[in-house]
Amino acid sequence: MADSHLPLLFDALAFAAHKHRDQRRKDASASPYINHPIALARILSVEGGITDPVALTAAILHDTIVDTETTADELRAAFGDEVAEVVLEVTDDKALPKADRKRLQVEHAPHISECAKLVKLADKIANLRDIGASPPADWSLQRRRKYAEWARSVINGLRGVHPGLEATFDKVHTELAQALK
Repeated sequence: MADSHLPLLFDALAFAAHKHRDQRRKDASASPYINHPIALARILSVEGGITDPVALTAAILHDTIVDTETTADELRAAFGDEVAEVVLEVTDDKALPKADRKRLQVEHAPHISECAKLVKLADKIANLRDIGASPPADWSLQRRRKYAEWARSVINGLRGVHPGLEATFDKVHTELAQALK
């Protein structure tokens, strides 16, 4: 990635860190939420070789609308239309029941932009890794298995966007399935 994009990424990190400052992950140690968006950007950049500043910035900001008081207009003003649109593509409508949100992720996956597919792919890789390494304290074995299968359904709709990261997802999924037997 060109050095000229570094300020955008640092601005996104600062923005996301501020927005998620009072949030914790659901793991037993209640790790800081900002670790999750950082993990997505790392997966895309380091493991996937992605240098597109829109994809990396959207990865960092992907949960700001759904999990904080951030608005689409706020993202547009701070990061531009392109980044905001990708974030909106991967944002669930919290007004809908959880089952509907999950179903819609599967249905929409084939139709979102390439950048949004990359963010979604990195998100599912990160989530499966977290479930394997440090699952939410209140998640039963069955719930972890169901999440892994649902995540695979979402990713199946994205196939073809990045074969390397898809292979990473498949490996993580297989390892998690083995661990949850």
